[in-house]
Amino acid sequence: MFITLAQIPSVLMPKNSMRTHCHGSEKIDQLMRVPGLILNLGSGKDWNAEYLNADIQANKMPDWLMDISNIKWGDTLQTRFGQLEVVPGMFDVILANDVLEHIPNLVDAMTNCKELLRVGGEMRIHVPYELSLGAWQDPTHVRAFNENSWKYYTEWHWYLGWPDRFELTTLEMRLSKLGERLELPEDEIVRTPRAVDSMYVVLTKVKP
Repeated sequence: MFITLAQIPSVLMPKNSMRTHCHGSEKIDQLMRVPGLILNLGSGKDWNAEYLNADIQANKMPDWLMDISNIKWGDTLQTRFGQLEVVPGMFDVILANDVLEHIPNLVDAMTNCKELLRVGGEMRIHVPYELSLGAWQDPTHVRAFNENSWKYYTEWHWYLGWPDRFELTTLEMRLSKLGERLELPEDEIVRTPRAVDSMYVVLTKVKP
């Protein structure tokens, strides 16, 4: 059984954010499927024929072998979708499914993701929640995430020297089996260790 978190304390939530929900993995997978020119970042085992698959590992057979923290602007890609030039605003959507927790230089990576998106484009993110077992069980994880992890890319964008920014338009949470069993106020559930497995976030690029 899934519950809806109708209210998170305002100190934890960014301005103008939408309601925070809890969903199962099936719902998260459905939310990651979107139309348009899509970059599937860190495609790895999630390689998808409908997307432009990008990965830092050549053995994953990506369409675009790249390091998102170090984009080579102006390069020409020969892809299944034809020839593409690497320019700002080339993508409608970027999918980052269990990727950001692996990136050492996240600021540069997020800066490049923002530049790759058109205004109004969306970055759809799935990451482990900081209080989950999954946050640190993987030795290749370099960070964990919580509700406030998105502030510096949105309302505090000036701190990174960004002239433009993202807007947090969706923040959804997937409860663990423990979280589904808890009979607690919703704000206490998200602060209970092992109650939330992961977060699904949509960041929308907005005009300066």
